[in-house]
Amino acid sequence: MALSRPVRVLAAIAALLFIFSILQMLRTPVKLTPPSFGSSKDNPKDQDAWRDPNLDPADEPSEPLRRVDGDNYSPNNPNSDRINATILSLVRNSELPQLLMSMRDLERTFNSKFNYPWTFFNDEPFTEEFKRRTSAETAAQVRYEQIPKEHWEVPSWINMDLFEESANILKEQDVQYAHMLSYHQMCRWNSGLFYKHPALADYRYYWRVEPNVHFFCDIDYDVFRFMEDHNKTYGFTINLYDSPESLPTLWPETIKFLASDANNKLMHPENAMLWLQDKERRPKHNEKANGYSTCHFWSNFEIGDMEFWRSEAYEKYFEHLDRAGGFFYERWGDAPVHSIALGLFEDRNRIHWFRDIGYQHIPFFNCPNSPKCKGCVTGRFTDGEAWLNKEDCRPNWFKYVGMN
Repeated sequence: MALSRPVRVLAAIAALLFIFSILQMLRTPVKLTPPSFGSSKDNPKDQDAWRDPNLDPADEPSEPLRRVDGDNYSPNNPNSDRINATILSLVRNSELPQLLMSMRDLERTFNSKFNYPWTFFNDEPFTEEFKRRTSAETAAQVRYEQIPKEHWEVPSWINMDLFEESANILKEQDVQYAHMLSYHQMCRWNSGLFYKHPALADYRYYWRVEPNVHFFCDIDYDVFRFMEDHNKTYGFTINLYDSPESLPTLWPETIKFLASDANNKLMHPENAMLWLQDKERRPKHNEKANGYSTCHFWSNFEIGDMEFWRSEAYEKYFEHLDRAGGFFYERWGDAPVHSIALGLFEDRNRIHWFRDIGYQHIPFFNCPNSPKCKGCVTGRFTDGEAWLNKEDCRPNWFKYVGMN
């Protein structure tokens, strides 16, 4: 039900008072310690010298790499070399055609060799057609899981009238999906609830796959064993700037969380704080996001270790954000939430750019220079409008962290 004009005025005043309180809080210094870096040669500051490293020949990551040898990854081998990992996807029944396209690409390039199980999630029961057609695309085990209502429903502390008013404001600022409640629910679930599903209790690693994505390059090593053998926590392909209008209080809430000594001590000494706070390349983004660069790993592709999400640091951080309400009153996405947490609480050297995995989620690409790849243009970042190229935040990641 629409609110009357006096109530809207009161809501606006309340919002201004909230922003004022945030600004007052920010005057209290919080010790945010960025790590020390090597020489300027290792971490070039010259943004004008940026050349997409995908133009250079791309090799596989360094050894050790686990490969197919005989039947060691056979789907029916109870003693296979697979570890406790799954490919997972949050998908609706109506997205079946788009999902089949994604499955076919990933099966062709990777999983027909390694046969890791697929786990599908939906807030509604899957149809028999969905089960029949997806299971026909893979020789691997397939599981179909429904999200518990308590993980998907809007939390009791969210005021739905305020949600509608907030969505109107977001829409005025051209923030996409502002009024789509299910999108807000999806972002919250992907941020801090997916790994709590009972179906994932025995898994440690996951590869997130969405409908309507493409994979272009043959992957001849076990990516999950790579993560384990090389002590990696998180892998990405694309690194972007977010819409600052969608998350103006996310960084202030993060600062608020870190204000206590106990939470501040959760920060990793080898963090990526400088990447999170950079304001040189997109100063307006930093200003509108109140100190956050808005750089994030585009989480429609992520290969991760769920032990990080299950850690004390992340659980406490997510609980703080969840109670703050920004998943509904703003449009906090799982990509910036995951990225900020990784940038604060994890060793930056445990975050890996999978430069050798060719990938597209419209309108962006990761397209390596490799004979293993076909179907994408080497070094192309986007096939959309030219202005989309400035959304690439990889230069900042490579500047502050490197290409490990």
